[in-house]
Amino acid sequence: MTFKKIFAFLCFLVVFTLNAQEDSSLKVNFESFTLSNGLTVILHTDHSDPVVAVALTAHVGSAREIENRTGFAHLFEHLLFLESENLGKGGLDKMSARIGGSGANGSTSHDRTNFFQTVPKDALEKMIWAEADKLGFFINTVTEPVLAKEKQVVKNEKRQSYDNRPYGHTMYVIDKNLYPKDHPYNWQVIGSLEDLQNATLQDVKDFYNKWYVPNNVILTIAGDFDKEQAKQWVHKYFDEIPSEEKIERQEKQLVSLEETKKLYYEDNFARLPELTLAWPSVYSFHEDLYALSILAEYLSSGKTAPLYKNLVEEKELTGSVRMYNYTSELAGKLLLQVRAYDGKDLDSVAAAIDETFAEFAKNGISEKDLKRIKAGQETSFYNSISSVLGKGFQLAQYQIFANDPNFINKEMDKLLAVTKEDVMRVFNKYIKDQNYVATSFVPKGEIELSLENSEPAEVEEEKIVEGAEEDFDASQQADYEKTPSSFDRSVEPPYAATPELTTPEVWKDFMPSGMQVYGITNSEVPLVKFEFQMDGGLLLEDPNKTGVSNLLAEILGEGTANKTPEELEETIALLGANIRINSSKTQISVSGSTLAKNFEKTIALVEEILLQPRWDEDEFKLAKQKVLSQLEEEKANPNVIANLEFQKLIYGERSLLSKNTLGTKSSVEAISLQDLKNYYEENLTPQRTKFLVVGALNKENATDALKSLSANWPAKNVQLPKISEPQLPQKSKVYFYDVPGAKQSVFRFGAPAMAATNKDFYPAEVMNYRLGGGSFASQLTQQLREGKGYTYGIRSGFFGDQYVGPFMISTGVRTNITDDAAKLVQEILQDYSENFNQHDLDVTKSYMIKSNMRKFETLDAKLNMLSEISNYDRDYDYIKQQEKLVNDLDILDIQDLAKKYINPNRMYYLIVGDAETQLEKLKELGYGEPVLLNPEE
Repeated sequence: MTFKKIFAFLCFLVVFTLNAQEDSSLKVNFESFTLSNGLTVILHTDHSDPVVAVALTAHVGSAREIENRTGFAHLFEHLLFLESENLGKGGLDKMSARIGGSGANGSTSHDRTNFFQTVPKDALEKMIWAEADKLGFFINTVTEPVLAKEKQVVKNEKRQSYDNRPYGHTMYVIDKNLYPKDHPYNWQVIGSLEDLQNATLQDVKDFYNKWYVPNNVILTIAGDFDKEQAKQWVHKYFDEIPSEEKIERQEKQLVSLEETKKLYYEDNFARLPELTLAWPSVYSFHEDLYALSILAEYLSSGKTAPLYKNLVEEKELTGSVRMYNYTSELAGKLLLQVRAYDGKDLDSVAAAIDETFAEFAKNGISEKDLKRIKAGQETSFYNSISSVLGKGFQLAQYQIFANDPNFINKEMDKLLAVTKEDVMRVFNKYIKDQNYVATSFVPKGEIELSLENSEPAEVEEEKIVEGAEEDFDASQQADYEKTPSSFDRSVEPPYAATPELTTPEVWKDFMPSGMQVYGITNSEVPLVKFEFQMDGGLLLEDPNKTGVSNLLAEILGEGTANKTPEELEETIALLGANIRINSSKTQISVSGSTLAKNFEKTIALVEEILLQPRWDEDEFKLAKQKVLSQLEEEKANPNVIANLEFQKLIYGERSLLSKNTLGTKSSVEAISLQDLKNYYEENLTPQRTKFLVVGALNKENATDALKSLSANWPAKNVQLPKISEPQLPQKSKVYFYDVPGAKQSVFRFGAPAMAATNKDFYPAEVMNYRLGGGSFASQLTQQLREGKGYTYGIRSGFFGDQYVGPFMISTGVRTNITDDAAKLVQEILQDYSENFNQHDLDVTKSYMIKSNMRKFETLDAKLNMLSEISNYDRDYDYIKQQEKLVNDLDILDIQDLAKKYINPNRMYYLIVGDAETQLEKLKELGYGEPVLLNPEE
């Protein structure tokens, strides 16, 4: 989710002044009322952009479920997008494609389920109509085939998010042992595969009829709309939906542990041992919540954090430590996670944690650290409410968990009131000498790395069984009597007046050093976001010693010649800024945000970082260890493996573009600090740097702040290497990478296509919308997910930048239908150009044009626009040019583009999965013997 808006960044002004803690007077204005049927409605107006966010939040999550019928709340998160009586088949997803909606999605927690989307303002009545249809006119459309299909989708989501990834079962083990069996947080939100499979249609209808009623639901509308008109629409569409019996709030159910529990699990996908400690904590908005959040952040986050100092710097056990307080409506848990380096005994990690806690018990937190952390947490809070969708979402959260949406204007007072004594008090109350649950997730065959005296954890592993899933006909129409209404709800409301697309004014300048400057002045809020983009990245490395630019990015921000890492981190925080340094295949970037009044000081810090590196041997050593640990983790992550192997197929193993930006184990081990210095001296130059900036400053402000950097940064002529363009394979071939026991098969299908600068690039993206770029509007999603239940999600797209990139299809499918799913993708690709029709074109044009209203809502979106202009030589009004192009396209144009760039008979078909059960069947694709990429030695 993304952020903007006047209130949020006015609040930033409060956050980062020295007197931030003394002023919390700025408020989020909203109006709340309740319909006669119990529906709570919350309205927040913000006219800065022509968009509106609409969210429907039901006060029901997994905590309302019963044993052996888990996963129902999450199942409804899926079902409510599919169909309702008047929206018809395809439901909200289908409508979203037409109206230019963004982020049509939902989420489920222990305690609530929500459905949300941001749309152009002219579609607000349509959204209110649609949300009412989901709430009052939905359940009749759920049939046995619909339920059977969606069960498969949810099970695929579970495989993808939990079963087929490293450490995916950690929270399952924690919750089973932290919460008693009869506690509603004992099971996972997604439920169990067995419970989902056993759910009957009547079970599902009973659950819906009990919980999805107006008196248990909140409607929030936030953005650019007329409040009185919106009220009329809400009454029209929601008033006649009947309420049901009163639903009582659940009692709080805090837990305590009679003893410490230690468990271990041999993780099929883990390459590094991970220790997780969990203490019983508090529910949402409990009086101790704020002190606990500050405690967790102080102990673990940043260079000065005690856990970082001890575990990362001194004992070199890990590259990072995570600690956070996770709260829900009824209870909570305080979590500490350490993914240790390869071969490290987790007992040594636990001992170091105990040492750190003992030191904290003696020293506590300083007033200076307390103020610093409060400022950062206040920033995070305001970020969470700084888009219209964010504010709408949070208002609903406060209504549910605090029983008061106005708590949005009170929470910061709670945080700012925390004292040093409060932090020590909650440490003593919830951590010191308290029982906890400890899980040791270790690689297969490395039980000795687990905590001493750990017991084996019970985790249900799904077996790969051919033909285990039931068949269904997703096309079958539901036969039911429509729910009566006082008016014809089958008539979709019309659009309101179409808002005019206004593109931001872009300005450009050049510094004497050769640095290009692109900017957009936006004075709505006193904030500035910026990015320095320095050409090169991996492309300027020695192919035999890759990973240098990534390591350089890792340590450039770790102090300067004049500041230790801790001092630099503190200086940035005091400015209310953040500065990030990243490396990619083609660039090293320095990006960040700051208050407009501190922009010059922030850029001065960037200058110090860029021109006066610290070259700290200790930080370099830590960075190398961290990268080597990341490389080890990647070896067993099916999605990372798929991406890396696909790059090799597209570009060829000798091309720099095929390399991992992290490098390899041998190359990273061989890199010296001198290698980083050489890269820095030879390749970083203002002549190959673009500076992008958006926010409350003008061209003169920006260039004035850059004068010192421009004058002091030596210019040098750096030539980028010639990269040979990848060529289409002469014929398709299947490649397989074996991950024994994989619960899903990960697909990367595709071929070299074009660079983003190619005149066909945007037209091809338009062509791809109905193939795989349009989510639920795409054929790939409709057939593989909605038609067959093979996958949780599938996408296709073009991935060129300044260099030729691939057309790629990516998905994960359940293992036992790997060949069927691959064949179906093959068929869809084969038929796409011929099947594309006028309806497809109309839906594509509607989405592509209407979605432009959301192109510039946030400062981040404006920064992305400048990146497009500067990197790909776009005209400043390229959005309007693209709009004209879309309007001019016809069916033949789309068909020609599909034939030109999508040929299933000249593609790489890469599959990462379980070779023992799936490899041989892939011969049936008709592309010869599959090539096993990692045969056993």
